[in-house]
Amino acid sequence: MSKMSELSLAVTELKRCGEALIGISDSLVGLFSNNEDSPAADRPIADTPEPKENPITLEAVRAVLAEKSRAGHTAEVRELLEKHGAGKLSEIDPSEYSVLLSEAEVLGNG
Repeated sequence: MSKMSELSLAVTELKRCGEALIGISDSLVGLFSNNEDSPAADRPIADTPEPKENPITLEAVRAVLAEKSRAGHTAEVRELLEKHGAGKLSEIDPSEYSVLLSEAEVLGNG
């Protein structure tokens, strides 16, 4: 994976984590700022919406698989594609990209 695509994935994940932390902190502020004399105490605490998960693109998965293949894991990459019922990446259902990406990222780490 190129340094720019790796950095882009890291920034996206960092942004998602930050949004989750902001939601949690807003909930905590709401919990601890309410008291019995405040009219806000009678209101239910609103659920914070789940942060939207950015969809993983074909290009992001392709970049990771290409990097793993260049690192000498071509056979393992091919096995992953076959495991997901495809002979090539373009045949894989986009809903499986996140699982495929997580499986590919550990190739060569152990």
